[in-house]
Amino acid sequence: MPASTLTVRGIEVPKLGYGTWQVTGEAARESVRDALELGYRHIDTARMYGNEVEVGEGIRDSGVPRDELWLTSKVWPDDARADDVRRSAERQLADLGVERLDLLLLHWPAPGVPLAETLEALGALRGDGLIRELGVSNFPSAMLREAAALAPVFANQVEYHAYLAQDAVLGACHEHSVMLTAYSPFAHGRLLDDPVLAEIAAAHEATPSQVALAWLLEQELVSAIPKASSHERRAENLGALGLELGSDEHDRVGALRSRHLRTADPGFAPAWD
Repeated sequence: MPASTLTVRGIEVPKLGYGTWQVTGEAARESVRDALELGYRHIDTARMYGNEVEVGEGIRDSGVPRDELWLTSKVWPDDARADDVRRSAERQLADLGVERLDLLLLHWPAPGVPLAETLEALGALRGDGLIRELGVSNFPSAMLREAAALAPVFANQVEYHAYLAQDAVLGACHEHSVMLTAYSPFAHGRLLDDPVLAEIAAAHEATPSQVALAWLLEQELVSAIPKASSHERRAENLGALGLELGSDEHDRVGALRSRHLRTADPGFAPAWD
């Protein structure tokens, strides 16, 4: 049975998380509760998602002890100034109803604010015990190296799936023992009709989504946070933890990177690798 956690600098993190982007209101509360009852122990949210209150309610409704969870949130780049970082973090903790986040990320690079200022503010939160670890999101490899030289960056959350190679970012992550958390691991559903994934899935009595996730999760320092809109999908994704691909199967999935499909590329995005 493949391991369900990865270890980063001596800290265990559940490999598979539940992502809550575009999940709001009562749906956020119910989906988080359901995910935790199914066995997820890693929840991902962000200030920009507008759902931290409901995510916190779902955590409490589940009855799962807080110390059994890995909880990540993100600061929007508009709040990248030092004072704003702290204000945002304090509001996030209050809305989530928790005393500490396991991981707080800068959601996107903030070109108008010195990176050192933002990371120093995140480090102060860490020093005060309000967050366990700090990190970044949507940072290409050069920016990640810059960040890692300034602070103990624990994670970089980026789009990553079989249709999008992230070799440069992964290389920087390995250099600095940084976890890569893959968002949009199904390329917004485009992967799920791929005949290569379908063939491998049939050989394992699995589903294409489970193959896509297993391919990610068997990579060193990689976690993934798929969103799922139903109980059945959340359970299906969790089943990926029990799937082990052969080396030839892993290579066949990896060869799909030639598509180079990026689904998250807003106008304010950095220059990607």
